[in-house]
Amino acid sequence: MDINKLSINTATFKHLNLKEVADLCSKNNITAIGPWRDKVEEIGLKEAVKIIKDAGLKVSGLCRGGFFSADSHHNMDDNQRAIEQAAELGADCLVIVSGGMLPNNKRLSDSHQYIQEGLALMVEYAKSLQVPIALEPLHPMYAADRCAVNSLEQALQICNEIGEGIGLAIDSYHVWWDPQLFKLIKKAGEDDKILAYHVCDWLTPTSDMLLDRGLMGEGVIDLEAISNEISNAGYNKYVEVEIFSNRLWQLPPQLLMQKVIDAFEKEV
Repeated sequence: MDINKLSINTATFKHLNLKEVADLCSKNNITAIGPWRDKVEEIGLKEAVKIIKDAGLKVSGLCRGGFFSADSHHNMDDNQRAIEQAAELGADCLVIVSGGMLPNNKRLSDSHQYIQEGLALMVEYAKSLQVPIALEPLHPMYAADRCAVNSLEQALQICNEIGEGIGLAIDSYHVWWDPQLFKLIKKAGEDDKILAYHVCDWLTPTSDMLLDRGLMGEGVIDLEAISNEISNAGYNKYVEVEIFSNRLWQLPPQLLMQKVIDAFEKEV
């Protein structure tokens, strides 16, 4: 991937505020950022827009909406607010994590139906503000409590059933294990459904399934092969480095940034 396509997801620098991450990007000639909503909301949307604009950055995606609560409203107050934030920031997409299983209900099919209903409601509103919705499938270990959409095949089927206004956020950490991965990436490209691509690495052994992710090249994921498939499928937008790591968060920010840049150039 072209280094000019590198975007920094703010989760990679958890202990910095939005301005600090934006300034770090600018200092290192990085042209895009992927903010999390908590970083935006702690300083206010208007100030966040100004900070990003002043740093000369594009917004590759806003994280995140979704987490459809178990009520008839599908968490729509918060999700509409997320869509509006994405629109004001000029984000390429709003990343969605669906939320897990319905409470006191072991039928995954019921959760899947409920999630699709919530997504359809979001897309209807998002289209009015021209914000693409990017559905991110998460690793199956998160199915119960965080995300009941767990494969590219399932996510792509949902997107195609809903239609225009929704596509995929493909995160290497969550999909690398899938034996159908390359076939599904190709299909997603043919359907024009790839909206975002996130990278990090899966460490073996790992001390924490959420907070012990690796720099690209530290783990077992064949990122070069996945990136080639993503490119061959027609995706040419930003690539977000999104790393949740208690270990890496302890590094001085500039050192971590240089490690991210070096790993991106070598492995992605």
